[in-house]
Amino acid sequence: MRLVASSALLALLALGGCPRPACPTTPHEDPARALRMHRSLHRTVRAVRAEARVDQRGEHGRIRGTVLLLLARPDRVRFDAMTQLGPAAVLTSDGEAFQLLDLRENRFLEGPTCPSSIARLLGVELGGEELARFLLGDSPHLPTDDLTIACGEEGYLVTLRAEDGRRQELVFGVREGDAEIAPDGQHLRLLRSELFHPNGRTDWRATFDRYALVADPNDPEGRGVALPFLVRFVDPDTDADTEVRFTSIELVDPPSDPSVFRQSAPPGVAVEALECDAP
Repeated sequence: MRLVASSALLALLALGGCPRPACPTTPHEDPARALRMHRSLHRTVRAVRAEARVDQRGEHGRIRGTVLLLLARPDRVRFDAMTQLGPAAVLTSDGEAFQLLDLRENRFLEGPTCPSSIARLLGVELGGEELARFLLGDSPHLPTDDLTIACGEEGYLVTLRAEDGRRQELVFGVREGDAEIAPDGQHLRLLRSELFHPNGRTDWRATFDRYALVADPNDPEGRGVALPFLVRFVDPDTDADTEVRFTSIELVDPPSDPSVFRQSAPPGVAVEALECDAP
């Protein structure tokens, strides 16, 4: 995957600015509408090609390296873990089938796509669609009709409560310059999404920082999309702490070749069948 960082894109990045965690003069009062408006900001994004430095801490120690990413919404993903000599591992999923080619250990793993399979490379147990949302500065939402919104020094705090006792908090900042704009014109940027167990402990937490504008070729009005260049995901249950620091992001059209998101075992490489972990 060839990554392009043109001077025009760099100029857009410089102008993107960071979300300001402050309460606008006229704040949102409808939490469901605020969530819909935030999600609509990514509606034109169809696929993303990017390069990132991934720093993963977990049960196997600390692993750092460069990863080339290709995401096609809603759930097709490809990750090439690179070394100075070329790829060390390649993970692909077309939303249904999963493959992982581990060139370091000369292994080829394949099976159904599920959170435990993607975690083999990133250390984060997420489905393809969930992972794509997080890397685009979005988050899955707890299914519930019990929503509240408050606004203060931290920014907007949307709280979702489920009948089983789980709670989710989503914190949003607004684009610099939007503090005096009416709610319908405010550009919300997700800063934190955290899911809490019924007993109050954190199930997982995602944080987002260093937002910048990325040119969007699919927007008929030529506008950019604000995306986070620093995403961190923490899962206390598995001691996983994964930081994704993007060095370049490009919005593209989804590849038409289905083989981009599906692999076959090279000759001489041992093949292992995988099953999804029981929930």
